[in-house]
Amino acid sequence: MNQLTGMEKFSHLEDKIYLTIEFAKKVRFERDRLEAEANGLRREAANALADKQVAEDKLNALLAERDSIQLKVEAMLDAIALIDTDVAEAVGR
Repeated sequence: MNQLTGMEKFSHLEDKIYLTIEFAKKVRFERDRLEAEANGLRREAANALADKQVAEDKLNALLAERDSIQLKVEAMLDAIALIDTDVAEAVGR
């Protein structure tokens, strides 16, 4: 049987250590990249929420303005209807 000598065992262990170090570097690099990506996504989400809130506020303001205009138009139509009845009565005399 071919047994490994002390130096061969040491060399094999050294190779494993270097591979482990390289693996740790890759994992650390990937972790840093993912953290940066996550931070970017958090910023985008915060911006999207802020934009959503601005849009909701604007929509609510526009809906309130629409309701106000609708009430004014209805009041004007009622006034025109009164005038039309008064004119019809005046012409009918």
